[in-house]
Amino acid sequence: MSQSAPTREVARRVFATEFNDATFTFKESDDERAPVYSLLPTGEQANRVFIVGTLTETEDVGEDSEYWRGRVVDPTGTFFVYAGQYQPEAASALRDLDTPSYVAIVGKPRTYETEDGSVNVSVRPESITEVTADVRDRWVVETAERTLERVETFEEEGNEYARRAEEEYDLPLSRYTEGAIEALESLDDEESVEQPA
Repeated sequence: MSQSAPTREVARRVFATEFNDATFTFKESDDERAPVYSLLPTGEQANRVFIVGTLTETEDVGEDSEYWRGRVVDPTGTFFVYAGQYQPEAASALRDLDTPSYVAIVGKPRTYETEDGSVNVSVRPESITEVTADVRDRWVVETAERTLERVETFEEEGNEYARRAEEEYDLPLSRYTEGAIEALESLDDEESVEQPA
């Protein structure tokens, strides 16, 4: 009997605003090793995410061993990434990178319920790479496109994740449409600052 190698999940492009709203997680099966998915409010499941932004702050928050927290800002908000001994390459990237710098991160969404019952969302990075402003700008454009596509197909019949998102979240989709548009506009603003007429 041949065993097929497990395929990696596609890393979803998502802006910070939507990512931080994605507090509901689920598994597709009862298998102990089944992937945990984060349910994006625009009706998509995400086991991995691809984010790009400005690394503005890093801090070793570990008590007994190194455990690095990074703060990554995109045009819509802030992602928090955490890496420790089980993500040695990501942890050393957080330790060594200068702030501010543009970074591209592929990682897994993680949720954590606080004592007061609110849910914090963070990224456990698989990889952290320093990138150029051009790469960041391209990510903003492509992430805006993906976000708007998800909003567009939200009402389609048979979109089970969208129906689930409707049940789990009481959030207007316009929030993500506006966020995507504002993110694109922020690129135009930067260009007009960099290239005076």
